[in-house]
Parts: sequence; C-alpha cells; structure tokens
Amino acid sequence: MVIPLILTGFGNVGKAFVRLLAEKHEDCRSRYGLDFDLVAVVRKTGAWMANKEGEFFNLAAPAAEPLESRPGWFPGMSLSEVLVRARRRGALVECTSSNWQTGEPQLEFLHAALNLGWHVAAASKGGLIVDFKNLQAKARSKKLSLKFSGATAAALPTLDVATVSLAGAKILGFEGILTGTTNYILSRLEQGLSFEAALKEAQAKGIAEMDPSMDIDGWDTACKVILIANAAAGTDFTINDVNVEGIRVVTSGALADARASGNSLKLLGRLFEEGGRYRAEVKVMPVPPSHPLFRLTGTSKGIVFRTDTMGTVAVTDGKSDPRGTAAAVLKDVINIFRDR
Repeated sequence: MVIPLILTGFGNVGKAFVRLLAEKHEDCRSRYGLDFDLVAVVRKTGAWMANKEGEFFNLAAPAAEPLESRPGWFPGMSLSEVLVRARRRGALVECTSSNWQTGEPQLEFLHAALNLGWHVAAASKGGLIVDFKNLQAKARSKKLSLKFSGATAAALPTLDVATVSLAGAKILGFEGILTGTTNYILSRLEQGLSFEAALKEAQAKGIAEMDPSMDIDGWDTACKVILIANAAAGTDFTINDVNVEGIRVVTSGALADARASGNSLKLLGRLFEEGGRYRAEVKVMPVPPSHPLFRLTGTSKGIVFRTDTMGTVAVTDGKSDPRGTAAAVLKDVINIFRDR
C-alpha cells in the first residue's frame, strides 16, 4: 500500500528530505515494506500537488525548476486544503522555519494535521516548544504518532536512546553538546582564535547562520533540552523554565583556566534534580578528559544520560547538516509505519 506524505517547508532541510526520500525509496520498500509517496509540498505562498504517483522524484533532480513554475502549483493553497484533498491519510513531514516564541507557522500545521488524522514527523521546534503538552495529548487521544527526532540535534539519536533504549529506567539527568555551531566556535577559541574570527569562519563555512544569535546565545540548545526533557523525563518545561547562558560570556581567562586544568570548555544543555525537582540550564562549563563529551570538537555533538537502573549511557556524533536532519525525519517516518 502506498503511504502518502505531505511536506511543509522547502528550504535546505525540506529539499534534503525530498532528495533522501528519492534515494532511499526502494530501500524503504525492500527493507521495511513501506512505499512512501510525497504527494504535496506546502509553502507560505501556496502548494504543489502531485498529479501522479512518484512525481516527487522530479523534485529531487539536480537544478530542479522552482515549485512555483511546475504543473500542480496552486498559489495561496493552504495545508488544510491539501490535507482535505488527499485521498488517503499518511504523515505530515514538518520542515518549516518556525518561531520558537510564537510557535508559528509550525503550530498551526501540527494541529491541522493531527485534527485530520495525520501522523507527524517534525524537524522544526517552534510549535513543539510552545504547545508540547497539548500536541502530545491530542496525538495520544487520536492514536497518532508525533515524532520529532530531527528537532533534537539532527542525526544524534537523543530521543531514540532516551525513550526506547532506556525504557523502564528513570532518567536522573542528562548533559549534552546539542548545537554543532557553538561547539565549533568554542573549539576554535581553544585553538587561539578570537570570538569574532571564529564566528566569521563558521559563517563562511555555512556552519553558523548569518544571524547566529539563536545558536551562540544558547536558545537553540535550550529548545532541544526542553524537548528531550519533556519527552523523556515527563517534565512540562517551557522556555521560561530554562536558565540560559550562551558562549559570548567566554573570556580569555576562562579559556586559560580550562587549558591549565586540562579541561575543555563546552556549551552544555543540562537536566538535573535539585530539591526534589528537575531543573534545566544551558551553560558553558569545563569538561574534564574523563568525560564522554571531552573529545568532541568541531561540529560534533553528544549527550550523556544518567539513570537509576542502567547507569550512565552516552551517545555521540551524528551528522549536523540538512542531510543529517532529513535522515532523522525519514527515520521517524519509517518508525511510525513500521510500528503499525
């Protein structure tokens, strides 16, 4: 049976997902018995809808023409209209750039899909940060899957480890390097570059955005901490519950002190218990050589979970680019339907 997918957002991650879906299409059929067909792509300006099965392969071609100039483009068409027009329910792949303070436009898309009986695999964070509890409850009540591996450190399998591999254990806390951009800049600072030079280098290499504030001020890490903690530890955190410090505060003295002690400075997203309650923070901290995250340099990421019955479990690395995020989303889509 063909499983329809609808994609919202056609930026770097959305395009990477389309290419990966085309590349892995036969693999999904042969390994998992899943025949995925991307039937629509929704953007702010309208929607493209496929006229026949498998037409999405044309979107994956190198130098493909813009969606807006293709047959099947409907200016002004909304996601809700696309969902209603679809002949069969499947999964929404949500890859828009969303505001982490308002949740939009992702929040509208997630609710629309769940209301109409579609599973969700999300790569962006905004809507999940703003309305996590309600979205989870709605998905559960409708017996739908709401997955978001791509929103919690790209290809690093944070949620898989926390919710599947550590099932049955209580997560006492975790700490992770969850943003490749900040780890790259800190690595270059330790090698002697100034903050300004390290940031410009990261931007030139496409590692940092032209407006890098979300990353370097710690908010991207904070959002990922919230999602991992809420999903894995049962917290109900919002952005106001996380103490956030970015990497602008790093001084030459702090770098010298860390170097003299044999430590390495890392921007850590942390969940820990204090006074019988979970607390969350994002903070630059010295990490000793014995720590599983010490060796991680450049854009590498990692997370360490502490549990009551399984001890300490660490997972590191994983691609940080749009293809890595797209791979995490495809994994979620596969697991949604493989579980059924």
